Amino acid sequence: MVETRQATINEEFELRHKKSAALFQEAQSVFPSGVTHDGRYTQPHPIYVTHAKGSRKWDVDGNEYVDYFGGHGALILGHCHPAVVSAVTAQAARGSHFGANHELEIRWGQLVQKIVPSARGGLVKFVSSGTEATLMAMRLARAYTGKDVIVKFRGHFHGWHDYATVGMSEPWDQPSSAGIPKAVQSTMRAIPTRDIPALEAALAPGDVAAVIMLLNGLSTEYLQQVKDVTHRHGALLIFDEVITGFRYAPGGAQEYKGVIPDMTTHAKILAGGYPGGSVCGSVEVMQLLEHRDDPVWRRTKRISHPGTFNANPVSAAAGIACLDIVQDPAIQKKATATADQLRAGFNESFARRGVPGAAGGESSSLSISFEKPKVDNRKLLFAFRSALQLGGVDFSGMGGPVSAVHDERDVEQTVHAFDQALVRMQAEAIV
Repeated sequence: MVETRQATINEEFELRHKKSAALFQEAQSVFPSGVTHDGRYTQPHPIYVTHAKGSRKWDVDGNEYVDYFGGHGALILGHCHPAVVSAVTAQAARGSHFGANHELEIRWGQLVQKIVPSARGGLVKFVSSGTEATLMAMRLARAYTGKDVIVKFRGHFHGWHDYATVGMSEPWDQPSSAGIPKAVQSTMRAIPTRDIPALEAALAPGDVAAVIMLLNGLSTEYLQQVKDVTHRHGALLIFDEVITGFRYAPGGAQEYKGVIPDMTTHAKILAGGYPGGSVCGSVEVMQLLEHRDDPVWRRTKRISHPGTFNANPVSAAAGIACLDIVQDPAIQKKATATADQLRAGFNESFARRGVPGAAGGESSSLSISFEKPKVDNRKLLFAFRSALQLGGVDFSGMGGPVSAVHDERDVEQTVHAFDQALVRMQAEAIV
């Protein structure tokens, strides 16, 4: 009798993704490592998507996936929501860039002021991405306080600009990227989360302009403590809600947790799946961007801010259509309820298969952790994602955002794919 064996994860992946493999081969002569975003690099190769609708997307090989990449978290309404598509199509026909002000930018900003607690009674400034938003917030804080240092929390991601690379991964005193000047590093101070004495120590020298932080996984009590300590030392508090904004609640995690910062950064959901970001805060801080007749103000006090695609009409149209919908808390409640179903299903699989691990996350953001995997984290990530893709599910790393349009069929398929991924990774001694 001839014994047969099941194909490995990589072998079956290659068999079912030949056109994606060919495109990846071609892409390597165009882009470094063949990709245009670090998060899309994987092994043996990424998938190449042709189209998407609702909670699903399809690749060049005809494979269909339940999508938990969600446009890197931008698509709480799913792919190609009719209201967003209609708004964008209509605006594209009227013009994509006027090189002038337009009414849509006002309406977009007014929605931010209406929905986001820290923007109420304040002002908004649009940029083109989350990275630009956190960079602008840091500059505003430095200009407002006249101090140079920004305190951040270890492992908190605030984009890819130079300041944001400090304290991103161990060793904490070394930037997560090459090419960062030591002078830049000296203006950032990274501390552990949930450690108020460490925050007090970081603020003690009196040279801190602001504390910037993510909110996910942190309690209201802790966030209020951070705010109180930060203000006591004369620094501003910045909440980076690029991911959590409009996702945890209409007004973001600050509404969900009940703590309001001095400034907030947004992107992703803000622009309905199109390029766009913003900073909002009090008039007192945001007025540093004002144009005035005073030449001394213009030359030494004002923050300049050009930007070719700031509040461009197409992104503004998409943002208005999206925010009009997501200001209804039923959107966030639906996405969170679906995420809770998925977490329960995943944890049941962990227990049933005897794999040490847990499904967690907060609100509609999923996170998966494996305890004591048998391979390094990089290999684990690649194998996990490929195994899920074989089951018709695409995760964003070890988790991903859940949309308001994922349904019971998606949950059933996702939990089954997760369960089978655990089986295959056990068989290959990955977990």
